[in-house]
Amino acid sequence: MPNRFAYLGCALLLALVIPAAGQAQPGKKAPAPKAAAAGKYDPPRTPDGHPDLSGVYDAATLTPLERMTGTNLVMTKEQAAKEEATAVSLKQEGDKTIEGNRAAPPQGGDGSPGPAGNVGGYNSGWLDPGSTFNVVDGQIRASIVIDPPEGRAPPLVSEAAKRGGASSYVLPSGVGILKVLLTTRRTSDATESGDPGLEKEPGAYDDPERRPLAERCLLGFGSTSGPPMLPDYFYNNLHQIVQTPDAVMILTEMVHDVRVVRMNAQHLPKNIRLWLGDSVGHWEGDTLVVDTTNFTDKTAFRGSTPDLHVIERFRRVGDHALLYRFTIDDPQTWTKSWTGEYTWPEAHGPIYEYACHEANYALKDILKGARQRDKEEAAKTGAK
Repeated sequence: MPNRFAYLGCALLLALVIPAAGQAQPGKKAPAPKAAAAGKYDPPRTPDGHPDLSGVYDAATLTPLERMTGTNLVMTKEQAAKEEATAVSLKQEGDKTIEGNRAAPPQGGDGSPGPAGNVGGYNSGWLDPGSTFNVVDGQIRASIVIDPPEGRAPPLVSEAAKRGGASSYVLPSGVGILKVLLTTRRTSDATESGDPGLEKEPGAYDDPERRPLAERCLLGFGSTSGPPMLPDYFYNNLHQIVQTPDAVMILTEMVHDVRVVRMNAQHLPKNIRLWLGDSVGHWEGDTLVVDTTNFTDKTAFRGSTPDLHVIERFRRVGDHALLYRFTIDDPQTWTKSWTGEYTWPEAHGPIYEYACHEANYALKDILKGARQRDKEEAAKTGAK
């Protein structure tokens, strides 16, 4: 869980080093927003005339990435209200105090779903999976994916299927997460179980370097940092944008990942590969367009190759909201490109440091547990 105290100093340092995009530089005055044409939003602008995207935004939403086959993209108000009321009820139920004198789970877990099957985890009081469905252009959305129009990722090409890529699976919405919480004490490992680099065969716990990046708290799980940047449906859904004429910084709360978008730049040589790819940006009117290439195989998005190509578009749609759209293209993974979008409302309050125990203590315990299991199995077989 995040330590919500230590990051304040870092945030203040950023504020001192990089002036906020909407803040006038010494000797300059930030221009006032121009009068908007009828029905057209005119955003506040930075001194160089571009829309001011700076701020902290909350990506938490009940809207899942993909939707069930045969369902519509746009929900009715009645449908959304019913599901949102269910989410509120489930959250209240899950927030109830746990009996302190309850019996411990049986050795090896109680057999319920989950990576430990299930020995315990968070109750919903610790979580923030969202409380409302996402709204885009006044429409209540039932999925983030908008193309293909059925709201599902396109099929995998045969080579991707052979290497175990993920074609189309419906990620749980915030409502789905809360339903799971009432039957199991969900752990974040359940989200990390699909991480690139996760090994399950013997020997996977022999070396810390063989554990995936998210388990080692080096990179946010579930593509929270992206690209594409997706809701976590668990907790820590905030993103902070700091904007200058030459670069745009995007800080993600989950595992404090930072992306730096170099404006009007050329991509790095193909032999230079980065966990979050190489992001370069430019403006198309009032839309910030970010083009990202040069990925590694350690951060394969749903089984993608290092040749994954992601184009993101950030556009302010109100004084307190951005529209985030992404298009994913990897001909070695999917039969065609696909697109999603969702609104990022402005967050209420600052973003604090995310501190992850696995990076400090638990990874040693994970490896010690594996060595203990090795000894126990060796004793059963009489091996030395």
